[in-house]
Amino acid sequence: MNKLGMFCGILLILVGIATGIYFGLWWAFIGGIVQVLEALRPWPQFQAHAIAVGIFRVLLAGPIGWLAGAFITVPGFALLVASSEGHVTFRKRRR
Repeated sequence: MNKLGMFCGILLILVGIATGIYFGLWWAFIGGIVQVLEALRPWPQFQAHAIAVGIFRVLLAGPIGWLAGAFITVPGFALLVASSEGHVTFRKRRR
């Protein structure tokens, strides 16, 4: 069992989860709501483009979070399985 590979795999999985939460929840969802509220201020001018982009960010917060997390989590799982040296086995189905 390669302990360094397993440690790096688990670390990548945890970083991927944190990245997905950050981009999906904080940057896209909360940031989109704040962007819409900032654009609705009556002064100095009404910004329709900023409102549209903010709504778009809120609507796509889930997929943004999933993709941001998956780009780091999937290699972490692959490293974890590769470094387990036979502890994780996949059996062939019998016919």
